[in-house]
Amino acid sequence: MDSTDHSRKSRTEFNKQQKRIRRDVGNAIADYKMIEDGDKVMVCLSGGKDSFTLLDILLNLQKTAPVQFDLVAVNLDQKQPGFPEHILPEYLRSLGVPYHIIEKDTYSVVKRIIPEGQTTCGLCSRLRRGTLYGYAEENGINKIALGHHRDDILETFFLNIFFGGKLKAMPPKLLSDDKKNIVIRPMAYCREKDIARFAEFKNFPIIPCNLCGSQKNLQRQAMKQMLNGWDKQFPGRLESIFTSLQNVAPSQLADTELFDFQNLAQEHFIEQPPSPDNIGLDILSA
Repeated sequence: MDSTDHSRKSRTEFNKQQKRIRRDVGNAIADYKMIEDGDKVMVCLSGGKDSFTLLDILLNLQKTAPVQFDLVAVNLDQKQPGFPEHILPEYLRSLGVPYHIIEKDTYSVVKRIIPEGQTTCGLCSRLRRGTLYGYAEENGINKIALGHHRDDILETFFLNIFFGGKLKAMPPKLLSDDKKNIVIRPMAYCREKDIARFAEFKNFPIIPCNLCGSQKNLQRQAMKQMLNGWDKQFPGRLESIFTSLQNVAPSQLADTELFDFQNLAQEHFIEQPPSPDNIGLDILSA
């Protein structure tokens, strides 16, 4: 295969990936009414493949969507040592997208509170979420878009089952506990492998997280390996599991707060005596 054929094949593959992700994002937005006319959407940009892809797809949808909405890209600079502060501003300026960099040293807080060797993700995400929620409220932003995808949702689902004793995952759309922010996950239907391939084609300036990236034994990584193994060995299994999250039957589970098992009662049907009209019809038909 010469270079021209290879280039043509690569372009075809890219178009397929882009079309698939756009379709999945568009379907998720429509199914959950994530973005409406007049919305101001904050895209939380971490520097990873997922958030870069989310911003790219939403910028494209903004041009063709039947509703008008504004986008602003927001990054939280957590003051991690060696963080390349210039990369995101340069990239966002090249796109011409409105953006804001929030500078807040959550890195030192996490390192001070979490003992060495223990998982930092929980505290880190809470601090990050609180900061982003506050910025959204102060700047009239009514939708907060996160880059979680289908695999993230399934990993969270099994983490809650195996380690939390709860049947829950990440919802595609969420009202925050303080009722002030709506969080949306437009890539809820997207497969991580599609996003990874798309990011490779686009050559995004990926910034690795050096706060938690070295934590190789995270339980989430174990869930990821389990799901990847299923995906290879049993094609279609992950799609079926995700579909089950959209088809919940409360009466077939065991949560007494979700379904009133205690007051279940048999329905007794009393046979009604025949009416005079019916008797007449019976005689005529005899």
